[in-house]
Amino acid sequence: MSDDKRVIEVNGVKLEIDLRSATTVETYRVGDAVRVLVKKYQDTYESYSGVIIGFDAFKNRPTIVVAYIEASYNTADVKIANINSGSEDIEIAPATGESFILSEKSRVEDLLDRGILSAENKLAEEKAKKAYFQKYFGLLFEETGNKESV
Repeated sequence: MSDDKRVIEVNGVKLEIDLRSATTVETYRVGDAVRVLVKKYQDTYESYSGVIIGFDAFKNRPTIVVAYIEASYNTADVKIANINSGSEDIEIAPATGESFILSEKSRVEDLLDRGILSAENKLAEEKAKKAYFQKYFGLLFEETGNKESV
């Protein structure tokens, strides 16, 4: 056997591996930081900070579940991606160091807080509209409901 080949055993099956064409296998665990590359337009890709949140051990398509943050200058959104052999236009790679997400943490939290405040203001506005409707239009409905038909 040459130096370019090695015999390994997987689940009792011996395999001869050609090291000239062997590829690196990444090991991931839940909680690992990753970079997520997402295709946005025809030839445009964006890279985001993410974390592995789970593995779905489907028989035909084992899937890695990743949460990642899409943050722009005024909004932040947490998205979930299911990555498997059929996934197109998205890939992951191990993140180098932990500073990649820590540097974004306070900015993303501020953006999410702004989104929460905006949603709370919208909710309060909708509740005020309903109260106004019930107060003023409710009287109208009560008046027409009390009239006897001729």
